[in-house]
Amino acid sequence: MAKKTEVLDNKCPGCGGKLDFDPKSGKWKCKFCGKSYTLEEIQKYNNASSEKNNESTTEDMVDNYDEYISYNCKNCGAEIITDAQTTATFCVYCGNTAILKNKLSGKFSPTKIIPFKKTMEDATNAFLQLSKGRPLVPKDFTNQKNIEKIRGIYIPFWFHSFKVGGELNFRGETYTHWTVGDTHYTKTKIYDIERAGSAQFESVPVDGSTRFDNALMNTIQPYDYKELIPYNHAYLSGFLAERFDVEGEKTRPEVEPDVIENTRRLFKNSASQYVIKRVTTDTLATEDYKIEYVLLPVYMVNVKYGGKMHTFAMNGQTGEFVGDIPVDKAKAVRIAIILFIVLFIVFSLAMYISQKAGGRI
Repeated sequence: MAKKTEVLDNKCPGCGGKLDFDPKSGKWKCKFCGKSYTLEEIQKYNNASSEKNNESTTEDMVDNYDEYISYNCKNCGAEIITDAQTTATFCVYCGNTAILKNKLSGKFSPTKIIPFKKTMEDATNAFLQLSKGRPLVPKDFTNQKNIEKIRGIYIPFWFHSFKVGGELNFRGETYTHWTVGDTHYTKTKIYDIERAGSAQFESVPVDGSTRFDNALMNTIQPYDYKELIPYNHAYLSGFLAERFDVEGEKTRPEVEPDVIENTRRLFKNSASQYVIKRVTTDTLATEDYKIEYVLLPVYMVNVKYGGKMHTFAMNGQTGEFVGDIPVDKAKAVRIAIILFIVLFIVFSLAMYISQKAGGRI
């Protein structure tokens, strides 16, 4: 059974049409009258302040990840059903953006967001570039039908911050080599090396949704985190958005060993003149742990080809584009046959010319 939820949207003060966030201008643009508005202007007209919309009540909280949510589109009145992880979606009938308030409340309320800087046109052009310089990409892979599947979506991420401190003591050796006559000598000096200190790691990201491949999300990193701003639901207008379905503390083990190892490597590199043989003391541990829930922009498209789903993602801030590019096997066979024939003709011609030249001698 679907649970009813409250829907937020941003209306144009001029004509009442829907406003979408425009990554190019950083403003909200009406597709009907063409007017643009700043965040301050739509806050004034639509009461879009993040402070009010992020207030939580017991009724607002949605803790069951498996339930479905229904809402009535404020534009056309249609009833739409979505799953519990979706926080911003589109009405399939009129295209109006729906931001689901109760799923952005309490612990599900992000603290910060990086708005989209790349446009849908940028994502489309990047997808079209897949076939350039790659003759084995299927001809119909970048057709209009697949381009229409490209969606801008805000992905939930957990940012972990640590201070890593402690001691690292190890045995180091240096070697001196020389030769006298036919005799080779090696002099070894052994040192006990002590290192102590701390290193700070800020905003180490981990994907907070099981829907998205972690390796793919890591590949489109890094983002410029200097452009993180306080979260406001208005930035979701015109885009899809997900909320986390993996608790932040559960993602901590994915990054904590790495920051400790990086600190260990930093300490060892400070004694690079030695050949390190054995660590004798290692008390490195994390402290001053902090965690933050943020939304990061991604363009995504899933294309099924050859019985396999191929996923592509573009960093909505930097434009980094990655994905699993398919190969047209029939085309590959044809190209291999053509190359074989060409090489066979060239080889045969070379042999014929060689024989003719040899007969004249």
